[in-house]
Amino acid sequence: MSRAVLSIGSNIGDRESHLRGVVDSLGDAVVGVSSLYSTAPWGGIDQQDFLNAVVVVDDPDLDCWGWLLAGQELERIAHRERVVRWGPRTVDVDVIVCDDVCSDDPELILPHPRAHERAFVLVPWLDVEPDATLGDTPVRELLEKLPESERVGVHPTDLRLT
Repeated sequence: MSRAVLSIGSNIGDRESHLRGVVDSLGDAVVGVSSLYSTAPWGGIDQQDFLNAVVVVDDPDLDCWGWLLAGQELERIAHRERVVRWGPRTVDVDVIVCDDVCSDDPELILPHPRAHERAFVLVPWLDVEPDATLGDTPVRELLEKLPESERVGVHPTDLRLT
């Protein structure tokens, strides 16, 4: 089995619909989905707020590279354009962790190299997996270590994708 944690986000067009399309496309592989969170953009680019969620998936036919390719295909279907790093996007799908795999391949670094500093990943992840760990560190501890300025930009919504 290949179990992965995916972070998904959107800040162009019908954000909720884009993210629902991702979850629907993942089908029976979906183990759990967080609520949607409205989050301030990350990376210093002036743009609309994101909707973000975390999806836990499991599929015996996909390895970590398979999850990366699946995420890239979902971005392609949503017409994602990579114009500016950390810029606006219809859909963003990031593999945060996959099983216990560690990889330093430039195309697939695992665990995700910036997950520990992104409240928009950690908060929804705790929503779906309250006891989650990133490496050997509880996600809850990582979140508590973030600056308040990072945490306050993540707002719960009443929206769910399932």
